[in-house]
Parts: sequence; structure tokens; C-alpha cells
Amino acid sequence: MIETVNDVNNTFLSRREITCTFAGVGGKLKKLEAVEMVTKKFNLSGKMVIPIKMKNHTGRAVITGTFYVYDDEKLAKAQINPVIFERLEKAKTVKEKPEKEDKPAEEKKESKPAEKKESKPAEKKESKPAEEKTK
Repeated sequence: MIETVNDVNNTFLSRREITCTFAGVGGKLKKLEAVEMVTKKFNLSGKMVIPIKMKNHTGRAVITGTFYVYDDEKLAKAQINPVIFERLEKAKTVKEKPEKEDKPAEEKKESKPAEKKESKPAEKKESKPAEEKTK
């Protein structure tokens, strides 16, 4: 499912740059899921894996992803745009929220019977005749 396209050890920036393709998951793969898959495949536990680019290919169920692997989190934050970290944090919180919110919402639906709402007919506004222009 994961095929390595490019795996470079960038000694100048002290990071490993991995480019790989994910077959059969076009449009379904999220960045956090891709990070987990890359971490498992390359045995990168304990290291910081950052998804930089995820590209879907038109007409094919293939995604090409570029990931940077850092040993030190401070070095990663110094080199990479802080917006990328904000988006990753946002994705993590969104992933956690639905799990917590779904359970109480289901309980509320079961405990309260469905109430019928009366629909009110829409009131029509009276249009005023246009004032005639006199010269």
C-alpha cells in the first residue's frame, strides 16, 4: 500500500525527507493517518514526523506525500512554517471532538421524543406603488 519514491537524509538541515505514494486511498487519507502509516513502515517511533505535502492524482486513487522526519522538535519548529504546526494541532483537536460530542448527542435523542413543530405561513409584504416623477 505504501511505496517509497524518495528517501533522502538531508544532513545540512538535519532531517530525513521521505516521499512515498499511497495506493488505493485517493481522497480518503488524512494527514494524521498518513503520519501514522509512515511511522509504522519506517520504524520512526520517538521521532517527529511532519506531513509537508499531500498530492492527489487526478483520475487515479493514488496520493503522493512528502514527510520530514526530525529528531529534535525545537529544530523542526525553527525550520518549518508555524502555520503547518497550527493546522496539525487543529486536526488533532477536531479528531478528538467528534468522539466526545457524538455520545451525549445520541443519548439526548433517545431520551426526548420528537416534537412536532408548527409551520407558520410566510407573510407577504405589501409593495408600495412607485412614486411618479413629475417635471
